[in-house]
Amino acid sequence: MKFTLKATLAALAASTILAGSAFADGHAKLTGDLKIFLDTSNPAPRATMEAMIERFGAKHPDLNIETTVIDREAYKTQIRNFLTANAPDVATWYAANRMTPYVNAGLFEDVSDLWADTAMGEELASTKGAMTIDDKQWGVPYTYYQWGVYYRKDIYEDLGISEPADFDEMLANCQKVLDAGMKCYTIGTKWLWTASGWFDYINMRTHGFDFHMELAAGNVAWTDDRVRETFANWAKLVEMGAFVDDHQNKDWQQSLPLMVNGEAAAILKGNFAVAPLREAGLDDSKLDFHQFPAITPGIALAEDAPTDTFHIPAKAENKDNARAFLLHVASAEEQTIINNGENLGQLPVNSKASIDDDKFLKEGFEMLSSNSPGGVAQFFDRDYPAEMAKAAMEGMQEFMVYPENLDDILERLEDVRADL
Repeated sequence: MKFTLKATLAALAASTILAGSAFADGHAKLTGDLKIFLDTSNPAPRATMEAMIERFGAKHPDLNIETTVIDREAYKTQIRNFLTANAPDVATWYAANRMTPYVNAGLFEDVSDLWADTAMGEELASTKGAMTIDDKQWGVPYTYYQWGVYYRKDIYEDLGISEPADFDEMLANCQKVLDAGMKCYTIGTKWLWTASGWFDYINMRTHGFDFHMELAAGNVAWTDDRVRETFANWAKLVEMGAFVDDHQNKDWQQSLPLMVNGEAAAILKGNFAVAPLREAGLDDSKLDFHQFPAITPGIALAEDAPTDTFHIPAKAENKDNARAFLLHVASAEEQTIINNGENLGQLPVNSKASIDDDKFLKEGFEMLSSNSPGGVAQFFDRDYPAEMAKAAMEGMQEFMVYPENLDDILERLEDVRADL
């Protein structure tokens, strides 16, 4: 694939600040080179990204674009090497803690100017915190998806319960489900990350996004009373029997039939659970979604929304060109296209983008774009250091089976934090 790109940043900036949702990549005809590395190796994401790059190239016919696609797992092991030597101009990666090692090592470029000087900063505001380290922004998000509570609407209606306004109502609803002989929530913690989704939400709802990120950064002890308060709230559900039995021996997919057949009324999961639930027979008359409710009054509602991103390596040779490409990626027009159901089938980050006519995508987009002033987290195993995440997720699974072990669990986790 061949196209071309080059302009001074001043000239680029002059052409970028346009009315409404417009971005300027198509208004300054750019020349030179642009080398892009992608980890979107699966067929649909690869085709989506390559088509997006072709559209950018069509705006700049003198631009020479070289695109390299690397298998996602191989990319994870190669990224530090190629950022250090022979760096591309643009590379895909992930937000928050997953980008931290490369920021700290000086391998990602500061792109705060794009966030401050173009419409992008306002339109991508929901993810600014996830892209920020040391008060600077280090990349641009292009897609994410919501987490929340997916529930059996028909069961709720039969029991006379509605979407909970707060945690107390969530607990009251759960008791009615239990009294009817069902479980409140299905879950499969054989894959440990599923339990950590519950920790994310209960911790963020109890203490807020900033505390959650301070814990992720290792600045708060796991034995801190505030962490114990989070687990105390979680224990209210565990000890009342809210979760399906034997979840530690099921993965999340094996837990779905319990919701389909009516043994459980709901699941806390990402939007990726919708397709298999629909395929199993839960149409939209039976399946619905609600935001995880407030726990502590006054705490802004943060959300888990894993976010995929583009970055400019610090050693890139064509940084002005790369900035033009990042503006292209961030535009409402492009994010509408790449996230539609025929492409990624996820949510655009740009608040002025359009989304497919899908009930759950619409609800998720509204929630993340308008109703999440508390911030956007990336999910536990993306936000927390790998060693800490592994130990903590093991402890969370143990807690859900043996809540009486909490003191021992937190002491072990604190030992891990202290050694990092």
